[in-house]
Amino acid sequence: MVRDPREGVAPDGSIVTGADRRAVPPEFEPVLAALSARLAEWPAVTAYLYGSVATGQARAGRSDVDVLTVGLPEERALSIGSELSGRFADLCREVAIAAASPDDLTADGDEAYGMRVFVKHYCTRLSGPDRARGLPRFRADASAARGFNGDVDRHLASWRRAVDQRDPELLGRQVARKTLLAAAGLVSVLDSTWTTDRELAADRWASHRPEAAAGLRQLRSWAAVESSADHESVVAVLAPGGPVEQVVEDFRAAVGLWSPPRR
Repeated sequence: MVRDPREGVAPDGSIVTGADRRAVPPEFEPVLAALSARLAEWPAVTAYLYGSVATGQARAGRSDVDVLTVGLPEERALSIGSELSGRFADLCREVAIAAASPDDLTADGDEAYGMRVFVKHYCTRLSGPDRARGLPRFRADASAARGFNGDVDRHLASWRRAVDQRDPELLGRQVARKTLLAAAGLVSVLDSTWTTDRELAADRWASHRPEAAAGLRQLRSWAAVESSADHESVVAVLAPGGPVEQVVEDFRAAVGLWSPPRR
């Protein structure tokens, strides 16, 4: 994840980021044009750009083009993403297209709140109806941090179940990225700031939790493009009392976790 130099807190306490349609590097415009053409048959579908391309920090050949669609069937999102990834392989590592439903934005609860925060502040619209129209600017606070990462305990449980079945490099990268995003939420709340930067979070949270510094450094290294995680080290970071569980428990205490899913 490339650092967004404009991410932070506005004078009114709301989140500010560098996501802006005008910030897109011109070399990525052909990808966006091709995507818009593919989505033209679904006029009710909204496509949002986010990530380093949306903030102008992307580099040709090294960055992903990250898109969130609202209303597009997941299988179509995967198909179009695969097609465009192959077509533009010389320009970007992947055209990653996520699929959400309109209800994901309008429902009650922390998860939907986090989605609204994300669309309002981290996305710029490419096509379709503007579903962020009318949304307020959201405060950089525990509610936003919880909306983004209040499911980190569920991820920990899932990672522990998968540790003997998943490729350790891929699992290690996933563990590192999600855990450090949660650490960024902790840093944001406890330091009265706002960041989603994993490297900053690892360094700053190590100052809050010196006993976890070694584990955080390891997670920071795994969050890079080329993870060096092996099975033994992944088992260790996921163990009871390990750095991931420590972040989960600190997040639970300082920010709060999502409510249990309704049955």
